[in-house]
Amino acid sequence: MTIKKIGVLTGGGDCPGLNPTIRAITWKAKQEGIKVTGIKNGWQGLIKKDTMELDLDSVSGILPKGGTILGTSRTNPYKQKKDTEKVKHNFSSLKLDALIAIGGDDTLGVASKLSKEGIKVVGVPKTIDNDLSCTDFTFGFDTAVNIATEALDRLHTTAESHHRIMVVEIMGRHAGWIATYAGIAGGADMILVPEVPVDLDEVCGIIKKRHARGKHFSIVVVSEGAKLRKGLVVKGAKKDAFGHVLLGGIAQQIGPEIEKRTGFETRVTVLGHIQRGGAPSAFDRVLATRYGVKAVELVLSGKFGTMVALKGNDIVSVPIEDAVGTLKTLDMDLYEIARIFFG
Repeated sequence: MTIKKIGVLTGGGDCPGLNPTIRAITWKAKQEGIKVTGIKNGWQGLIKKDTMELDLDSVSGILPKGGTILGTSRTNPYKQKKDTEKVKHNFSSLKLDALIAIGGDDTLGVASKLSKEGIKVVGVPKTIDNDLSCTDFTFGFDTAVNIATEALDRLHTTAESHHRIMVVEIMGRHAGWIATYAGIAGGADMILVPEVPVDLDEVCGIIKKRHARGKHFSIVVVSEGAKLRKGLVVKGAKKDAFGHVLLGGIAQQIGPEIEKRTGFETRVTVLGHIQRGGAPSAFDRVLATRYGVKAVELVLSGKFGTMVALKGNDIVSVPIEDAVGTLKTLDMDLYEIARIFFG
């Protein structure tokens, strides 16, 4: 099969590295004589047939930029059958020979379903949470860790000056990768993650022991998806197109409780979308570029229904279905290393 035209979309939450991936796909495709159509705002763009042509001019200068020039959304075309049919129809009417979908578990879950229905799709893994299976790292994760680590470095100095407890909420819906990496790098005194139920008695006990030996400040890092005994802390009942509730607020719950139980002044900082924005790190720029080039190579070799992945230092392909089947939770050996430094 001769590939003449491919589509590219970015779905789900934005993260640093999307633009370098789009750039790499466009450059590699141009080298192979393939036209590239950018699909705006994720799967929504394929439903509405909202596109833009990508060429070397349109991707010029986007390597260091965060976000995505294509826009993104959390649209799920499988919520309504008519939307699924529109996606298939527009794939054909746009005369696409293949589609490269860049996204996380939800976006690639849709890609996997479409692949089974005959749409020629290749996936590129994207999630700052690093919780997608079958790949060692996703781009955006390294940048998020660097941002969180810098924040912890800054919070250390003010915590120490004022003898305060700082509770820092970091992204991580299902997995504590960012919290653990940033917590280790930033010298956190406690790291609370979704994989380990939060024990406030233990947290407060460690803080009291620190104060008893003359350390009159503490940094407590908590993933937004960390679980209290009563479950997840959510901002409301509203759910997105994939059925996810909006998380956030656990730091505001445990911060006052820590102050109440220890008697030590406590402040809360929520990093939130700061972790998503801004320029990608050098690591993420290189990884995203390698992913983009490999994705086009998979299209050319007819390996549809696959996703590019990092294994060691090699870029390989894995079935999309395998990647979205199970979330990749935190490596508990890494967490045990972090625990050595608690307190």
